[in-house]
Amino acid sequence: MGSSVYVASVEGYTGKSTVALGVLQQLSRRVERVSVFRPIVRPDTALHGGRDYVLDLLISHDAVSLAYDECVGVTYDEVHKDPDAALDRIVQRYRDVAERGDPVLIVGSDYTDVGTPTEFSYNARIAANLGAPVLLVLNGSGRSPEDLRTLTDLVGAELAANHGSLFAVIANRVGEDELASTVAALASADVPAYAIPEEPLLSAPAVADLMSAVDGQLLSGDFGLLSREVTGLVIAGMTMPNVLDRLFEGAAVITAADRPEVVVGVLMAHASQNFPQVSAIFLNGGFALPEQILRLIDGIGSTMPLIETGLGTHATSTALTAVRGRLTKNSPRKVDTALALFDQHVDGPALLDRLAVARSGAVTPLMFEHQLIDEAVAHRKHIVLPEGEEERILRAADVLLRRGVAQLTLLGDPVVISAKAAGLGVDISAARIISPDDEELGERFAHEYHRLRQHRGVDLDKAREQVRDVSYFGTMMVQLGLADGMVSGAVHTTAHTIRPALEVVKTLPEVSVVSSVFFMCLQNQVLVYGDCAVNPDPTAEQLADIAISSAGTAAVFGIEPRVAMLSYSTGSSGTGTDVEKVSKATEIVRERAPELLVEGPIQYDAAIDSAVARTKLPESQVAGRATVFIFPDLNTGNNTYKAVQRSANAVAVGPVLQGLRKPVNDLSRGATVRDIINTVAITAVQARLGEGSGQ
Repeated sequence: MGSSVYVASVEGYTGKSTVALGVLQQLSRRVERVSVFRPIVRPDTALHGGRDYVLDLLISHDAVSLAYDECVGVTYDEVHKDPDAALDRIVQRYRDVAERGDPVLIVGSDYTDVGTPTEFSYNARIAANLGAPVLLVLNGSGRSPEDLRTLTDLVGAELAANHGSLFAVIANRVGEDELASTVAALASADVPAYAIPEEPLLSAPAVADLMSAVDGQLLSGDFGLLSREVTGLVIAGMTMPNVLDRLFEGAAVITAADRPEVVVGVLMAHASQNFPQVSAIFLNGGFALPEQILRLIDGIGSTMPLIETGLGTHATSTALTAVRGRLTKNSPRKVDTALALFDQHVDGPALLDRLAVARSGAVTPLMFEHQLIDEAVAHRKHIVLPEGEEERILRAADVLLRRGVAQLTLLGDPVVISAKAAGLGVDISAARIISPDDEELGERFAHEYHRLRQHRGVDLDKAREQVRDVSYFGTMMVQLGLADGMVSGAVHTTAHTIRPALEVVKTLPEVSVVSSVFFMCLQNQVLVYGDCAVNPDPTAEQLADIAISSAGTAAVFGIEPRVAMLSYSTGSSGTGTDVEKVSKATEIVRERAPELLVEGPIQYDAAIDSAVARTKLPESQVAGRATVFIFPDLNTGNNTYKAVQRSANAVAVGPVLQGLRKPVNDLSRGATVRDIINTVAITAVQARLGEGSGQ
């Protein structure tokens, strides 16, 4: 059986779900699959469709393949009816999960309807019977380090009395100025301790939770923004200027529906880059908004939720104040924030080492993505995104900033970007927004571009015009060190992205051609395909360049390069100009990079399948074990990567450009938000190396 850990607390509202999610994320970085088990569940039928929201959150993770019912032990009612019988059922249900052989994350009960000492004692009995060490989560809010130490000692004694063991302690919701002293007070030689600071966003309710609390109805706005968090309330009983002064990020405004000037003013402030973004407006009193105001709201296309309720101001504010937020699968901003907090304050790899979770030999798509993100977070490079007004870019920027993957500059009209961000409900406040019409930077870039391209007949006026193009503007930022890398192509063509880089950034001295690779993430391994996006029909010399660059890119991202130079024949079995080109390219690679394992010409089946390799090239160190596949032309490469992507359900990450002095990467115009996040992470990793070739 795999390793297991029991995440438990001694009271409610500790943020146990944040810790459980963080542990799950750490496990998914090391193994292919993780199982989740919830010994005791209490469904919340009002808000979560009769399902335990913590379990729902955890099984939504990509590394978990179990169905909800498979992860459930018993209900609270069953524990109350017969605790011993319930424990027997919990153990049996757990064994069904553990027999899969995956690590099991067990999440204890939530202290909802039984006494605290009794409930923790029962959790301790469960942990002991499951043979799972306990990761204790404490609520540090309003408690001194000494208080937390005393509580930990009591828990340790209770665990020992029930034959359980304490694995680690995490104090959550700790004041920023007490993080170090809390860790010092809790840690011991046998039990490591960590402290996570208070993050108000994690306990902030969603707009939908508040709407339910006042029996409200969505009058206007985007239904999708009901998942946005509310960080506090503003009761707008004063004049409009005073209301504006009291707005803050994530606020919900409460006003009577017969105050249309407040509604219009808050909507305008929400769309303005000079005011914070508001989460929702609650219209109380049972009045109807004037028809003219509704037409106005509809005409400006506002997406902010306007919710009407028949309650009065006092009843509305009282009901909304009583709602406590939860970390659920439908709150992506909270999930990203929770994961970032855990990664920043808890040594996840050390925890897994203590659990003796060995790293899997396989590399799943999810594990590869984690590696990219972790490497980028560790160095936090500055990436410029020229298509700053594009919705997918804004959504990706929200995640990238929240997870600390990179510093970002968005190019575009600041007013347009701010308005679109407000309409989408995304937070890009930590990004720098620059207009490509910025006169100071534009003049600086024009003079540099003129200097670089005057030998091509580009005068200063032409340079001024050229650098206002977002691709050129972003490229000039990279060239002059104002950004470490650039990612574009969600809207623009590949040529529009690459041409400025070829003119300005240029290739490395030893590289004759810019090329690309895709990371093909199969079920249990990652392969490198090149070139599938840039060069239509490379020469033998260019093909050799592509092979060497691709091998270097593979090595940078932790893939041992074994290069297959692909052709329609293997070894000397075939003839023709296409085979001869690949043969010549292979020889050039061997001359230029004698340390590199390379085989060619070789057919795809002989490169990937060990059984075929034993027949066709039994002495080869690459055949049957290739990790880098070099296609003879763009037609073959592009069609093959798409065929593998669709037929094998592979995740294709790329294209990743290589051969440039500084990293510039191109997106597919069909790129998803996830694709953009991965490409920014790759670009940040390339930037850490000081160049964009991946070598």
